[in-house]
Amino acid sequence: MKTGRPSDRPRPPFGERLHQLREEAGLTQAQVSEKLGISLRAYAFWEREPTAVRTEQLAILAELFGVSADFLIGRQPSKQRGTGPIGKMRKIFEMASKLPRSRQQRIVLVLEDMLAASHQTVK
Repeated sequence: MKTGRPSDRPRPPFGERLHQLREEAGLTQAQVSEKLGISLRAYAFWEREPTAVRTEQLAILAELFGVSADFLIGRQPSKQRGTGPIGKMRKIFEMASKLPRSRQQRIVLVLEDMLAASHQTVK
């Protein structure tokens, strides 16, 4: 989902990886900054400019995006995901991530209701 003002220069490699992972996860900069406990402005800066990140923040990002810290800092060529075929749920979520945000929110509400009915909680 493309949003915001386009930059007039390329992102640094770390910022590009963050941006790509955030987009793939269907998250906003505000959502990621909240998970990290930093301001939206600080996180947006991370995506645009070279920056130093604390180890605990790197760990949060790795867990949030399901990648290794090595991948985030550019030591690993690709994400470590399953090597088998893409499952049906993953395909559905990938398709849903391309929908407008309002539709995504409706899907989330339905899933949360179904999980609550089966006594499972979403973190």
